[in-house]
Amino acid sequence: MNFRAILGLALATTFLFGATAKADIDDPLQIFVSKDTQSLAVYDGAAVVATSNVSTGKPGHTTPSGVFSVLEKRKTHFSNLYDDAPMPFMQRLTWSGVALHESGHVPRYPASHGCVRMPGDFAKMLFGMTKRGYHVVITNREIAPQPMPEIGLFKPRYPAQPGDLLSDAAMRPSMPTTDGSIEIATAETLPKLGAGAVAELPKPQPALKLLITRVTERHALREVQAMLNQLGYDAGDETGTLTTKTAKAIKAYQTLHGQKPTGQANAAFKASLYKVLNRKAPTGWLYARQNFKPVFDGPVDIAEPDLALGTHFYHAVGVHPAQRSADWYGVTLDNQIPAKQAVRLGIVRQPDAQAADAAQAAFERIAIPTDLRNKIEVMMGSGSSLTITDAQDNLNTGDGTDFITTTVEPRKAG
Repeated sequence: MNFRAILGLALATTFLFGATAKADIDDPLQIFVSKDTQSLAVYDGAAVVATSNVSTGKPGHTTPSGVFSVLEKRKTHFSNLYDDAPMPFMQRLTWSGVALHESGHVPRYPASHGCVRMPGDFAKMLFGMTKRGYHVVITNREIAPQPMPEIGLFKPRYPAQPGDLLSDAAMRPSMPTTDGSIEIATAETLPKLGAGAVAELPKPQPALKLLITRVTERHALREVQAMLNQLGYDAGDETGTLTTKTAKAIKAYQTLHGQKPTGQANAAFKASLYKVLNRKAPTGWLYARQNFKPVFDGPVDIAEPDLALGTHFYHAVGVHPAQRSADWYGVTLDNQIPAKQAVRLGIVRQPDAQAADAAQAAFERIAIPTDLRNKIEVMMGSGSSLTITDAQDNLNTGDGTDFITTTVEPRKAG
């Protein structure tokens, strides 16, 4: 029996079964690690269910900060980097070697080579509480998830099924009644009440992991290729890579529109292309993963693009598609964007990461097309998440991972 089942039984016993059991007892937990306080807290929504002291990376081997998820679990594991050092109850966060694990030396100060060390009993208990895909948030400043108000975060729903609507049924000719009203009947006999007809609901969806970040050069070029193909220029496959075919199509467009035929997707070319198609160039991009694999992506629009988005993490539990409801919780992480990267991204202003409404304000700046929102809402399961950040971590995000977002802690004064 796992920890949560034990906790539920204990609570039920304490209250003599007088309280209503939580419907989503298997909702994923969230793990928060604070490097400032050398502590770990396990959250069920906004409620703390377990805590422990930990020891993170010492100077020169600092534990990275950011949003991670459990990629692999092993009760018995030995380090591939440090002389086969034992790492019992290992829960991997990156394929480059960062993990949660048991250790016999867990002082209340940074002492590891980058992993998060935990006392033996707690490491064993935590191992039994988690599954692959559970999120782990590591920060310098201690933070905690907060309930998100109705700010437009995604609401789960079932996909429409053929024949669900009365308007889909074939109609027989209408028949007048004795009172002058009109009776409309379908051509098929519907089940009578009590006839034993049972509506079978779709199976619950796995957690959907989402990332919104600024548009990359690759995706901007992919959009260009799609638009050129739409106009009949044959830019080739829409891969986001500048191929000979794409360059030839760009040259043909530039020549026709009185531009110098460079074959490069420069600013003047793109401005003309978007004007011709009466479209707006995307400033952001949304990516989706499920079961550690990419499933779809698409453009979004970021309001005030000169203002940094910051880094924010939102997590959904209590997901009920039939009720179109989910309980969302959010946090904002400190993240210092390097000056050169800020210039490259067109960022000239920084938001206040410690503002009470920082997570809400960031999401409200994102305009998500209806088709993307529909895909998200019919695919999201409990434990679905959204990360918003200015730049994607391509180094750590890859095969067999969720979206890994690393952050740079701002330097402290003095």
